[in-house]
Amino acid sequence: MFPWLWFWSPVFHLPFSGSVAQQIEPDTNWFFAGIPQQAGNGLLEKKAFEVASYGRQLGWITEVLLAAKGSDAVAPAKAAASLRELEAAYLAIESVKEKSRAELADAASAALEKLRQADPAAYDSLILSAQARRTAAVRGLGRDNSAP
Repeated sequence: MFPWLWFWSPVFHLPFSGSVAQQIEPDTNWFFAGIPQQAGNGLLEKKAFEVASYGRQLGWITEVLLAAKGSDAVAPAKAAASLRELEAAYLAIESVKEKSRAELADAASAALEKLRQADPAAYDSLILSAQARRTAAVRGLGRDNSAP
């Protein structure tokens, strides 16, 4: 039971008197979520970053480039190791991209199937519109687009 006039009783929180649980793992989602849609896929960038960070990739590229230009700053053995690491990262990132494309195609297919079941008229309209855009794009391939 609360004492009479309990709302006047002060509440003090001394250091470490409350919850001291703290998440220490850094949250880097803000960086990848900030990638504009037209610039790339933030989720795909995050997966590539998990393979090898941007700094590590730039380090490998720098070491290989300096060695290729004949610089004495990087030993040939170090440059060869960096090239192998760069190639391995490239193959791993290409694998991530291929998996992402397959996931995207599956998601699009599932969304189209849901639309077909929910609104067949909208589905037909969307398919016809997509076919018209594809036909226009194929026709545009034969044109000379270099002229203003």
